[in-house]
Amino acid sequence: MKILIADDHDLLRDTLVMFLESQGDIETICARDLSEAQDILKKDDRFDLVLLDFNMPGMNGLAGMELVMKAYPHVSVALMSGVATKSIAEKALAAGAAGFLPKTLSAKSLINAVKFMAMGEQYAPLDFMTADEETPQNEMAEKLSRRELQVLEGLTQGKSNKEIARDLDVQEPTVKLHMKTLYRKIGASNRTQAALLARDAGLF
Repeated sequence: MKILIADDHDLLRDTLVMFLESQGDIETICARDLSEAQDILKKDDRFDLVLLDFNMPGMNGLAGMELVMKAYPHVSVALMSGVATKSIAEKALAAGAAGFLPKTLSAKSLINAVKFMAMGEQYAPLDFMTADEETPQNEMAEKLSRRELQVLEGLTQGKSNKEIARDLDVQEPTVKLHMKTLYRKIGASNRTQAALLARDAGLF
């Protein structure tokens, strides 16, 4: 079984590889963003499953997933995320994704889900899909408002306050206010530390 894992979070990606390759019958290839994943697929598209991180560079929401699915219709493509909601998971499945994997899944559930999807079945964890709509499935995410999460995502992407304000269609002082609040909630003292904490928590 051959799996392509595309995720820009090094620790999570390496952990995923360790879990899967410990099975002995799973080979993994890794990419750090959508562009690198596409380059790999152009050279060799013989994968049983492609796992795409919802928040990595180049994804642009579900558009990146749909792009890969359209270019390689014979390959099963699944979405994984630490912050995506049930609504996003439902849209991904409706678009034809092989499945949706919250990053909070246990190692055993993850391995079973990957094998299930690689065989051509569709997977999404029942507890996630039946949870209250729009409830973040991440301990850090649960501390923050939706807007604070959006600001934090901008920080992890290295964007300036001005760029984040433009993306969210708000004033720059509003972004600064959200930053001050989210720093306090997650225990960060500056934007770099906040971005690192978010990465370590598997948020983006």
